[in-house]
Amino acid sequence: MTSGIKDKVAILGMGCARFGERWDTDADGLMVEAFEEAIADAGIEVAQLEAAWLGVGFDAQSTGPSGIPAAVALRLPDIGVTKVENYCASGTESLRGAVYAVASGAADIALAIGVEKLKDTGYGGLPTRTRGSRWDMIGVTGSAPGNFAQLASAYGAKHGIGPSDLKRAMAHVSVKSHANGAKNPKAHLRNLIDIDKALNAPLIAEPLGLFDCCGVSDGAACAIVTTPEIARALGKTDIVAIKAMQVVSSNGWEMQSDQWDGSYLHTTRVAATKAYKEAGITDPRNQLSLTEVHDCFSITELITMEDLFISQEGQGWKDVLDGLFDADGRVPCQIDGGLKCFGHPIGASGLRMVYENYLQLLGRAGERQRQDSPTFCLSHNLGGMPSQNVSSVSIIGPLGV
Repeated sequence: MTSGIKDKVAILGMGCARFGERWDTDADGLMVEAFEEAIADAGIEVAQLEAAWLGVGFDAQSTGPSGIPAAVALRLPDIGVTKVENYCASGTESLRGAVYAVASGAADIALAIGVEKLKDTGYGGLPTRTRGSRWDMIGVTGSAPGNFAQLASAYGAKHGIGPSDLKRAMAHVSVKSHANGAKNPKAHLRNLIDIDKALNAPLIAEPLGLFDCCGVSDGAACAIVTTPEIARALGKTDIVAIKAMQVVSSNGWEMQSDQWDGSYLHTTRVAATKAYKEAGITDPRNQLSLTEVHDCFSITELITMEDLFISQEGQGWKDVLDGLFDADGRVPCQIDGGLKCFGHPIGASGLRMVYENYLQLLGRAGERQRQDSPTFCLSHNLGGMPSQNVSSVSIIGPLGV
């Protein structure tokens, strides 16, 4: 790896629409909602934007095959707008495009926006096909809940974890996310649940119950990035900088060799290793202040904490039950409710995660604000299935730290 992009790019402003069943608006309206917050936060004029990237995961019905819908909805100033898609990492992919443009010197100020209007497409994740929609998450490998249920089973079997212990750890993850989401006015789900409700919920795919699964949401999120020098010239004092951005795609190793046992996410381990090197992190358990990880299912969050080397292999479920990742724990995870409760509009999720970490670093998170002084904040996306996927790890923090 070269020297990387640490501290070469600053976040000038960010915005996020309210996630949920947004029957009141369309994809354009969601983008405008996120963008207006971001442009006001950045303190610039739209005419100062020089390039833009639009992240969309599946919602081709709303955005089409190009970046034109974002250019039209936001009235961008005759600049290039590139549409990117990379499963659930599409929002992060749009941010990576904008960040790399600034880091390379190709643009002084760039925009990243992600959006998804899933509620209008009939999108679902269960094994019954949704009539009239291609986006039902039924591929050659079956349903998303079915695939991640196998991840849970493989993890439990490999590490000798009893079904009741694993189930209780997953339930703790869900209860935590609901408690955090209840404090977030932009979250889709803001209802509190207790451990018994999570444990006794209807099964979706053994051992995953109803509350182990994230929902389907509409939403958008946005970031405007520039160089630290320009940020200072624009009057920014507390500057949040990009420390690392890494994306790793499966190359067939998981499915085509006999070395992967199905109990972990190989791409996440590789992406994390590269990101930590780029950011200069040697002890993630003690150096990371906050994490936003891809909790499409409660088991995914639990295992991801091991794949990020925050928990020791086979011990993540114990760290969960010990409260390490609770809002008042040492390394809070999903302090905004995560995919589980903030919501999962696929193209927006990666940017939404960075948005929460950005707010926390600037002390703007309101009722859910972490009271210590956060430094390194990590976000993680996982797109696809455990056996074939794309994983991204992004780290942000105060400039110069």
